[in-house]
Parts: sequence; structure tokens; C-alpha cells
Amino acid sequence: MDADADQPPRSPAPASASASASASAAEPSLDGRAELSEFLRTRRARLQPEDVGLPNFGRHRRVPGLRREELAQLAGVSVAYYTRLEQGNGRNVSGEVLDAIARALRLTDAEHSHLTHLAKPKQHKKKRAARPQHVRPALLQLMDQMDGVPAYVVGRRTDILGWNRMAAALFGDWGALPPEERNWARICFLRPESRVLFRDWEQKASDIVSFLRMDAGCFPNDPLLSALVGELSVKSEEFRTLWATHDVREKGHGVKRFRHSLVGELTLSFETLSLPEDHDQSLMTYHAEPDSASADALRLLASWGADATRTGAAPR
Repeated sequence: MDADADQPPRSPAPASASASASASAAEPSLDGRAELSEFLRTRRARLQPEDVGLPNFGRHRRVPGLRREELAQLAGVSVAYYTRLEQGNGRNVSGEVLDAIARALRLTDAEHSHLTHLAKPKQHKKKRAARPQHVRPALLQLMDQMDGVPAYVVGRRTDILGWNRMAAALFGDWGALPPEERNWARICFLRPESRVLFRDWEQKASDIVSFLRMDAGCFPNDPLLSALVGELSVKSEEFRTLWATHDVREKGHGVKRFRHSLVGELTLSFETLSLPEDHDQSLMTYHAEPDSASADALRLLASWGADATRTGAAPR
């Protein structure tokens, strides 16, 4: 056992999304015009005329979903205006028009927000995206004192910025990874052990890609995000498929099922807590139903302490 195994885990170094030189040649574009165009096109394609009270002439339709003129009619705008928008020209579009199009497309709140970010990008977000990500020391101390509750902070590009001992016990040895490797997207798609840990791996993968899509809408000029998407697109066919759907959603809470190598099956509820002074970071916590088998498993992980966390404490 490591000499300082009973000491609290050190504050992890801030992570940043990884970039792969080999992936740069195949890196997909995160150009804002193309993103806006593809997002509107894919949202329009998923709606059928009968979904919005329009007649469906079946075999006479050449495209999946609604036609542009049908969508324009529902939104109360001209076909030419909507066509320009779907071609990526959203510079002068008003918030009222975006609201009308969002209603016509039956967008969720997350999709509506994403559409607004794509159509009306804010230049100051480019500077925010380039800033190094740090977790406040007091927040790291708070997580260290959350006995029995796996907790970590995730930032832009799904970077894992800080965590406590229970998170390491549940998810694995993040402390042994280089800072640039501490990224949920890279872990999920490029590390085979994640497919064993997450019983619903497909849902986890879809959630991560959705998060990256939201991030791309907020920070379209982030080179680290572009490099990450390029690397994953080269190395993972599953990522490429999910990325092409342009799906976005927000999950503030829910349930995850795990298959842990030491304690077996766990079902844990998670909460996503946005940090009020840094909206690009969220605190993630996991807990078990009281008096459940999963609660017993978490207590067992906690009792094993540093043996279970494998956080890369200093060797003897």
C-alpha cells in the first residue's frame, strides 16, 4: 500500500481537452454556418406532416420530414427567409423569429437554447473558451468531505477537473491519467473499460455527445473542442454516428447503472449542480437509495479507502 494511502487525495491538476495531431487532417468542421444548417435540417427531417396537422401525400414526398415551405408556413415566415436561415445565414435573425421556428419544430428547451447560440453567436465566448479551467480550492475541499458520495467537477468539452476519493473508487484511477486524458468523451469512446462499468453505455455515450454539441453551440471557435471532435471522429465510428445526429439535451438528474469490478451491480441517482459563479462547470454527485444493495456497495467501497480509489498517490 502507498505510504500516504490514508491521506486525503491531492487536488488534481486542471484538465484540458486533448488534441491529436494525427486526427487534424480528418477533423470535422465546427463552422457556425454549417452547424446551424445541419441542426435545422435534422430537426425538420424528424417531423412528419401529420405531427403538425398538415396533410401527408405519402409517395409524392421526396424528402424525409417536413418540406421547407411547410416549416416556413408553420413559423409564419417566408420560404426565402427560412431557406436563408437553414443555409446558415442567421446574422440578422430576430429572437422572435427563432422562437417561432423553435415552436414549429417542436424543439425542447435545450434545443431552443442551442438554436439561439448557433444563430446568434456571441464573440466574447471565444475568449472564455480559451481560458484555462480551474476548480476553486474550497470546492475541492468540500468534495473531499463528502464521505460516501462520489462527486466530481466537469467543465467544458467534458473535461474532468476535480474529484473526491469516492468518485475515483467508482469510476477508476483518473489520477493516474495525464491531465489531457481526463475527459469523459475520450474515456467513454476510447477506453474499453467504460463499456463494462456503464451498464447503459449507449445512453452514456449519447449523453456525452449531446453535451459536446451544446458546448460547440456555445463555443464554436474553441480549437480544443474542434480537435477533440476530430480525434474521436477518426478513432470511433460510434462517435461519428452520434455526432451526425445533431441531438442536444440537458440532463440535470437521473439514474445510472454500474457494473463495478469490486462490488458488482450498483444503481445510483445523480444530480448535476451548475456552479453559479462559473456556468461552464458543474458538480456531479451520485447517491444510492437508503437501505438498498447499492448503498451497501457504496459503503463497502468507502471502507476500502485508498485501496479502492487507486488515485495515483505518491509511491514509497
